[in-house]
Amino acid sequence: MENKVKNYLFLILFHVLLGVVIYMVPLLSKAYGILIFLVSLYFIIKTRNRNNEVLYAAAYVVGSEVFLRMTDGNPNHEFSKYSVIIFMIMGMIYSGFSKNAVPYWIFLILLIPGIVIATQSLGYAVANVRKTILFNISGPLTLGIASLYCYYRRLTIFELNNILLLMGLPIISCSIYLILYTPDLKEILTTTVSNSETSGGFGPNQVSTALGLGMFIFFTRVFVASKNKLFFFLNILLAITISYRGLITFSRGGMVTGALMIALFMMVAYMRSNKIVRTQLIQLVAVLLVAFSLIWVYAETETSGLIGKRYANKDALGREKESKFTGREALAAGEVEMFLENPFFGVGAGKGTEIRTEQMGYLVASHDELTRMLAEHGMLGILALLILLFTPIILYLDNKQHLYLFCFIAFWFLTINHAAMRTAAPSFVYALALLKIRFTDEEEVVIRRK
Repeated sequence: MENKVKNYLFLILFHVLLGVVIYMVPLLSKAYGILIFLVSLYFIIKTRNRNNEVLYAAAYVVGSEVFLRMTDGNPNHEFSKYSVIIFMIMGMIYSGFSKNAVPYWIFLILLIPGIVIATQSLGYAVANVRKTILFNISGPLTLGIASLYCYYRRLTIFELNNILLLMGLPIISCSIYLILYTPDLKEILTTTVSNSETSGGFGPNQVSTALGLGMFIFFTRVFVASKNKLFFFLNILLAITISYRGLITFSRGGMVTGALMIALFMMVAYMRSNKIVRTQLIQLVAVLLVAFSLIWVYAETETSGLIGKRYANKDALGREKESKFTGREALAAGEVEMFLENPFFGVGAGKGTEIRTEQMGYLVASHDELTRMLAEHGMLGILALLILLFTPIILYLDNKQHLYLFCFIAFWFLTINHAAMRTAAPSFVYALALLKIRFTDEEEVVIRRK
């Protein structure tokens, strides 16, 4: 136990210091990004994926993606997605994959017509056609390949908690960087729109998504990985810090998603626990509610009440905004119209962005993966989405020890509704819902089965 405490404290401290160092010497972010890939590659090859090392490597890549993007640490914009794809393929080469993963082969095949149509319909030069298609298809491709690897692969709940921890560690670094980067809030907050100044100079939507995921990871660790008071208070502190940073991005999607994931986890854990653990859960829920209340009151004070207006969909003067979704419903409506005009195969991967650019005079990418799939892949897109939605739910009938399954599905579904598949996170987290989870040692987790 003493070694576990030391290791955990070392990991946390290292990532706190990493956020400080990269803030002070931004150039080191590029070295950090390349090292993540090379070190991961080394361990995967060395171990030949005996203990699913590809999942640990991919989790860390996914957790670091937004941090690396805001600090220009990735060699290119889609590097994290490509890394996940490479690791998953290596994992399948070393460890194989389930012959029953047919739904995800079908999912990948359903993407092909949209790609073929795009090669003929996009009005760009050849290089730009390739880039546009890759940008729009990289998210679904990452999801499909990660799902092939994860489909009913057996892991313990302890191993899954460690995978989530590796995803959460770089989010700690990101939070520390944001603390140092953000100037005095009272000087920069004058409206209730999403704020890049409080998001490291990067897209608030993506930052909020990452921080919402980090909030979920460390709040759930309070329940499943806090065997002593030190771990308990440390995880609470991390969760509170990440939650506050997420709130003041003024981007609601990621934080609402994280909160709903926590609520789902509570419900599933409560139903799967015995009477004694249920009592503990109720006590911990009370602690969590107090923590959330403190975060909210502090954020309200620091933002002079603007954060409350933001979540109430009001402007800085307290007036109700016309759009509840900052205009994204208009984009979604446009994509539905494209689908109705091209119902069978859609307009082609990436063509939706080109059509909107021609109509509006400037580049506007889709924020909603559901309507994008409809517009660009037609009826095949609907079939692909149905496969993604119902396959993990069907698997749950024989996988009820997977406490996180519905949380992961919720993260994927809600994230692609407000941030599409801009990052690798929704794809990889979705794939984790397909793992076959088992409990092997009651001492490994706080929450136990009946």
